[in-house]
Amino acid sequence: MCGRYATARARQELLDEFQVQLDATEDDLQPDYNVAPTKQVPAILTRAPKPAKDGKDAKGSQGAGDAEEEAAAVRQLRTLRWGLVPSWAKDLSIGSRMINARMETVHEKASYKRAFARRRCLLPADGYFEWYTIQEQGDEPADPAAEQKKGKRKPQKQPFYIHPNDGAVMAMAGLYELWKDPEGEWVWTCTVITTDAPDDLGRIHDRMPMVVERERWDAWLDPELTDTEQVRGLLVPAMSGTMSAQPVSKAVNNVRNNGPELIKPLSDGDSSGKQSDTLF
Repeated sequence: MCGRYATARARQELLDEFQVQLDATEDDLQPDYNVAPTKQVPAILTRAPKPAKDGKDAKGSQGAGDAEEEAAAVRQLRTLRWGLVPSWAKDLSIGSRMINARMETVHEKASYKRAFARRRCLLPADGYFEWYTIQEQGDEPADPAAEQKKGKRKPQKQPFYIHPNDGAVMAMAGLYELWKDPEGEWVWTCTVITTDAPDDLGRIHDRMPMVVERERWDAWLDPELTDTEQVRGLLVPAMSGTMSAQPVSKAVNNVRNNGPELIKPLSDGDSSGKQSDTLF
Protein backbone atom coordinates (compact mmCIF):
# COMPACT_ATOMS: atom_id res chain seq x y z
CA MET A 1 0.00 0.00 0.00
CA CYS A 2 -0.44 2.33 -1.69
CA GLY A 3 0.24 0.69 -5.07
CA ARG A 4 -2.59 1.92 -7.26
CA TYR A 5 -4.83 4.98 -7.28
CA ALA A 6 -7.08 7.19 -9.42
CA THR A 7 -6.54 10.86 -10.29
CA ALA A 8 -9.05 12.28 -12.72
CA ARG A 9 -9.38 15.99 -11.90
CA ALA A 10 -9.03 18.39 -14.82
CA ARG A 11 -5.97 20.63 -15.02
CA GLN A 12 -7.94 23.82 -14.33
CA GLU A 13 -9.65 22.22 -11.35
CA LEU A 14 -6.26 21.38 -9.83
CA LEU A 15 -4.92 24.87 -10.55
CA ASP A 16 -7.92 26.41 -8.78
CA GLU A 17 -8.22 23.89 -5.94
CA PHE A 18 -4.58 24.21 -4.88
CA GLN A 19 -4.17 27.91 -5.79
CA VAL A 20 -1.29 27.11 -8.14
CA GLN A 21 0.85 30.04 -9.27
CA LEU A 22 2.86 28.27 -11.99
CA ASP A 23 1.61 25.58 -14.34
CA ALA A 24 4.83 23.67 -15.07
CA THR A 25 3.20 20.73 -16.84
CA GLU A 26 4.31 20.26 -20.42
CA ASP A 27 1.56 17.96 -21.71
CA ASP A 28 -2.19 17.80 -21.28
CA LEU A 29 -3.24 16.11 -18.06
CA GLN A 30 -5.37 13.10 -18.86
CA PRO A 31 -7.64 11.39 -16.31
CA ASP A 32 -5.97 8.24 -15.01
CA TYR A 33 -8.16 5.73 -13.22
CA ASN A 34 -5.40 3.16 -12.85
CA VAL A 35 -2.24 4.94 -11.73
CA ALA A 36 0.60 2.45 -11.26
CA PRO A 37 4.26 2.82 -10.23
CA THR A 38 6.57 4.55 -12.77
CA LYS A 39 3.66 6.47 -14.33
CA GLN A 40 3.69 10.27 -14.51
CA VAL A 41 1.34 11.76 -11.91
CA PRO A 42 0.21 15.33 -11.13
CA ALA A 43 1.83 16.90 -8.09
CA ILE A 44 1.67 20.21 -6.25
CA LEU A 45 4.92 21.59 -4.84
CA THR A 46 6.47 24.92 -3.86
CA ARG A 47 9.80 25.72 -5.44
CA ALA A 48 11.60 28.68 -6.96
CA PRO A 49 11.16 28.68 -10.75
CA LYS A 50 14.37 28.54 -12.74
CA PRO A 51 15.26 31.51 -14.94
CA ALA A 52 15.52 30.98 -18.69
CA LYS A 53 18.83 29.35 -19.51
CA ASP A 54 20.20 27.80 -22.69
CA GLY A 55 16.81 28.29 -24.35
CA LYS A 56 14.79 26.61 -21.57
CA ASP A 57 12.04 28.45 -19.76
CA ALA A 58 10.78 27.96 -16.20
CA LYS A 59 9.19 24.65 -17.16
CA GLY A 60 12.57 23.19 -18.03
CA SER A 61 14.84 21.33 -15.63
CA GLN A 62 18.04 23.30 -15.91
CA GLY A 63 19.86 23.55 -12.60
CA ALA A 64 17.31 21.41 -10.80
CA GLY A 65 19.67 20.60 -7.93
CA ASP A 66 19.87 22.22 -4.50
CA ALA A 67 21.79 25.30 -5.63
CA GLU A 68 20.76 28.56 -3.99
CA GLU A 69 18.12 30.38 -6.00
CA GLU A 70 17.34 34.09 -6.17
CA ALA A 71 13.73 33.82 -7.34
CA ALA A 72 10.95 33.49 -4.77
CA ALA A 73 9.41 30.06 -4.34
CA VAL A 74 6.00 29.63 -5.98
CA ARG A 75 3.36 26.93 -5.87
CA GLN A 76 3.61 24.77 -8.98
CA LEU A 77 1.68 22.04 -10.74
CA ARG A 78 4.04 19.44 -12.23
CA THR A 79 4.02 15.84 -13.32
CA LEU A 80 6.39 13.50 -11.49
CA ARG A 81 7.37 9.88 -12.02
CA TRP A 82 5.85 7.74 -9.26
CA GLY A 83 8.67 5.91 -7.48
CA LEU A 84 11.23 8.07 -5.70
CA VAL A 85 14.81 7.87 -6.93
CA PRO A 86 17.37 9.33 -4.47
CA SER A 87 19.96 11.68 -5.96
CA TRP A 88 22.70 9.17 -5.15
CA ALA A 89 21.03 6.23 -6.89
CA LYS A 90 22.95 4.56 -9.72
CA ASP A 91 19.93 3.97 -11.94
CA LEU A 92 16.23 4.75 -12.27
CA SER A 93 15.02 1.23 -11.52
CA ILE A 94 15.25 1.70 -7.76
CA GLY A 95 12.17 3.90 -7.97
CA SER A 96 9.82 0.96 -8.57
CA ARG A 97 10.65 -0.23 -5.03
CA MET A 98 10.19 3.21 -3.44
CA ILE A 99 6.60 4.13 -4.24
CA ASN A 100 5.70 4.40 -0.52
CA ALA A 101 7.41 5.84 2.55
CA ARG A 102 6.17 4.94 6.03
CA MET A 103 5.12 7.94 8.12
CA GLU A 104 6.69 6.38 11.22
CA THR A 105 10.22 6.29 9.77
CA VAL A 106 10.26 8.64 6.75
CA HIS A 107 12.12 11.36 8.67
CA GLU A 108 15.07 9.09 9.48
CA LYS A 109 15.50 6.84 6.43
CA ALA A 110 18.49 7.86 4.30
CA SER A 111 16.44 7.65 1.09
CA TYR A 112 13.78 10.05 2.32
CA LYS A 113 14.98 12.30 5.13
CA ARG A 114 16.44 15.07 2.96
CA ALA A 115 13.29 15.23 0.87
CA PHE A 116 11.16 15.17 4.05
CA ALA A 117 12.99 18.28 5.23
CA ARG A 118 12.72 20.39 2.06
CA ARG A 119 11.03 18.62 -0.86
CA ARG A 120 7.47 17.81 0.17
CA CYS A 121 4.55 17.72 -2.24
CA LEU A 122 0.85 16.95 -2.48
CA LEU A 123 -0.33 14.23 -4.84
CA PRO A 124 -3.99 14.79 -5.83
CA ALA A 125 -6.13 11.66 -5.95
CA ASP A 126 -9.82 10.84 -6.17
CA GLY A 127 -9.30 7.57 -4.34
CA TYR A 128 -7.06 4.52 -4.16
CA PHE A 129 -7.35 0.77 -4.65
CA GLU A 130 -6.67 -2.00 -2.19
CA TRP A 131 -7.06 -5.76 -2.44
CA TYR A 132 -8.79 -7.90 0.16
CA THR A 133 -7.99 -11.60 0.38
CA ILE A 134 -11.24 -13.59 0.37
CA GLN A 135 -11.27 -16.50 2.79
CA GLU A 136 -12.67 -19.70 1.29
CA GLN A 137 -15.75 -21.08 2.97
CA GLY A 138 -16.44 -24.66 4.03
CA ASP A 139 -14.69 -27.37 6.00
CA GLU A 140 -11.08 -28.28 5.39
CA PRO A 141 -10.70 -31.39 3.17
CA ALA A 142 -9.79 -34.52 5.07
CA ASP A 143 -7.87 -36.00 2.15
CA PRO A 144 -4.15 -34.99 2.42
CA ALA A 145 -3.85 -34.91 -1.39
CA ALA A 146 -6.81 -32.54 -1.63
CA GLU A 147 -5.29 -30.45 1.18
CA GLN A 148 -2.03 -30.13 -0.73
CA LYS A 149 -3.84 -29.24 -3.96
CA LYS A 150 -5.84 -26.57 -2.20
CA GLY A 151 -2.68 -25.10 -0.74
CA LYS A 152 -1.28 -24.52 -4.21
CA ARG A 153 -4.24 -22.44 -5.36
CA LYS A 154 -3.77 -18.69 -5.42
CA PRO A 155 -5.91 -16.88 -2.83
CA GLN A 156 -8.80 -14.95 -4.32
CA LYS A 157 -8.42 -11.17 -4.02
CA GLN A 158 -11.21 -8.64 -4.38
CA PRO A 159 -10.22 -5.06 -5.30
CA PHE A 160 -11.83 -2.22 -3.36
CA TYR A 161 -11.95 1.45 -4.35
CA ILE A 162 -11.50 3.65 -1.28
CA HIS A 163 -12.36 7.36 -1.44
CA PRO A 164 -13.50 10.31 0.71
CA ASN A 165 -17.17 10.23 1.67
CA ASP A 166 -17.68 13.83 0.57
CA GLY A 167 -16.09 13.40 -2.85
CA ALA A 168 -13.34 15.91 -2.07
CA VAL A 169 -9.90 15.56 -3.60
CA MET A 170 -7.42 13.54 -1.56
CA ALA A 171 -4.25 15.58 -1.07
CA MET A 172 -1.90 12.68 -0.42
CA ALA A 173 1.29 13.56 1.42
CA GLY A 174 4.26 13.03 -0.87
CA LEU A 175 7.97 13.70 -1.24
CA TYR A 176 9.82 14.48 -4.44
CA GLU A 177 13.42 14.13 -5.55
CA LEU A 178 15.52 15.04 -8.58
CA TRP A 179 17.85 12.55 -10.20
CA LYS A 180 20.21 13.20 -13.10
CA ASP A 181 20.27 10.48 -15.75
CA PRO A 182 23.44 9.50 -17.68
CA GLU A 183 22.52 11.96 -20.46
CA GLY A 184 22.47 14.82 -17.96
CA GLU A 185 18.69 15.27 -17.88
CA TRP A 186 16.88 15.75 -14.58
CA VAL A 187 14.15 13.24 -13.70
CA TRP A 188 11.54 14.36 -11.16
CA THR A 189 10.27 11.48 -9.00
CA CYS A 190 7.97 11.11 -6.00
CA THR A 191 6.69 8.79 -3.29
CA VAL A 192 3.46 8.54 -1.27
CA ILE A 193 3.68 8.67 2.53
CA THR A 194 1.54 5.98 4.20
CA THR A 195 0.12 5.52 7.68
CA ASP A 196 -2.01 3.07 9.69
CA ALA A 197 -5.53 2.72 8.32
CA PRO A 198 -8.44 3.38 10.72
CA ASP A 199 -10.38 0.38 11.98
CA ASP A 200 -13.12 0.56 9.36
CA LEU A 201 -10.53 0.31 6.55
CA GLY A 202 -7.97 -1.82 8.35
CA ARG A 203 -10.02 -4.94 7.62
CA ILE A 204 -9.11 -4.48 3.95
CA HIS A 205 -5.50 -3.37 4.44
CA ASP A 206 -3.64 -2.07 7.47
CA ARG A 207 -2.00 0.85 5.60
CA MET A 208 -3.37 3.81 3.64
CA PRO A 209 -2.05 7.03 2.08
CA MET A 210 -1.47 9.89 4.50
CA VAL A 211 -3.81 12.75 3.57
CA VAL A 212 -2.83 16.35 4.40
CA GLU A 213 -5.73 18.44 5.66
CA ARG A 214 -6.50 21.60 3.66
CA GLU A 215 -5.56 24.00 6.45
CA ARG A 216 -2.08 22.43 6.55
CA TRP A 217 -1.31 22.57 2.83
CA ASP A 218 0.65 25.83 3.07
CA ALA A 219 2.90 24.57 5.86
CA TRP A 220 3.41 21.15 4.26
CA LEU A 221 4.51 22.70 0.97
CA ASP A 222 6.75 25.36 2.59
CA PRO A 223 10.39 24.48 1.76
CA GLU A 224 11.55 26.84 4.50
CA LEU A 225 9.91 24.67 7.17
CA THR A 226 12.66 22.15 7.86
CA ASP A 227 12.18 21.28 11.55
CA THR A 228 11.49 17.55 11.57
CA GLU A 229 9.14 17.53 14.54
CA GLN A 230 7.10 20.44 13.21
CA VAL A 231 6.75 18.74 9.85
CA ARG A 232 5.74 15.44 11.45
CA GLY A 233 3.12 17.35 13.45
CA LEU A 234 1.38 18.26 10.19
CA LEU A 235 0.55 14.62 9.51
CA VAL A 236 -2.63 13.43 11.19
CA PRO A 237 -4.10 9.99 10.31
CA ALA A 238 -7.60 9.92 8.81
CA MET A 239 -10.51 9.67 11.22
CA SER A 240 -12.65 6.55 11.16
CA GLY A 241 -15.81 7.00 9.12
CA THR A 242 -14.45 9.61 6.69
CA MET A 243 -13.74 7.16 3.85
CA SER A 244 -15.89 4.74 1.86
CA ALA A 245 -14.72 1.37 0.51
CA GLN A 246 -16.59 -0.31 -2.35
CA PRO A 247 -15.80 -3.52 -4.25
CA VAL A 248 -15.00 -2.91 -7.91
CA SER A 249 -14.23 -4.94 -11.01
CA LYS A 250 -11.07 -7.00 -11.17
CA ALA A 251 -10.38 -5.27 -14.47
CA VAL A 252 -8.31 -2.83 -12.40
CA ASN A 253 -5.79 -5.64 -11.85
CA ASN A 254 -4.49 -5.09 -15.38
CA VAL A 255 -2.68 -1.74 -15.75
CA ARG A 256 -3.67 -1.62 -19.41
CA ASN A 257 -7.30 -1.09 -18.37
CA ASN A 258 -8.19 2.53 -17.73
CA GLY A 259 -11.49 4.34 -17.47
CA PRO A 260 -14.22 5.50 -15.06
CA GLU A 261 -15.72 2.00 -15.08
CA LEU A 262 -12.81 0.89 -12.86
CA ILE A 263 -14.15 2.90 -9.91
CA LYS A 264 -17.79 1.93 -10.41
CA PRO A 265 -19.09 -0.17 -7.47
CA LEU A 266 -20.04 -3.76 -8.28
CA SER A 267 -23.78 -4.28 -8.42
CA ASP A 268 -25.47 -7.23 -6.73
CA GLY A 269 -24.74 -10.37 -8.68
CA ASP A 270 -22.01 -8.73 -10.74
CA SER A 271 -19.04 -11.02 -11.12
CA SER A 272 -15.48 -9.99 -11.87
CA GLY A 273 -13.90 -13.35 -11.23
CA LYS A 274 -12.80 -13.89 -14.81
CA GLN A 275 -10.06 -11.27 -14.52
CA SER A 276 -6.51 -12.02 -13.44
CA ASP A 277 -5.59 -11.49 -9.79
CA THR A 278 -2.15 -10.13 -10.75
CA LEU A 279 -1.63 -6.66 -9.29
CA PHE A 280 1.06 -5.40 -11.66
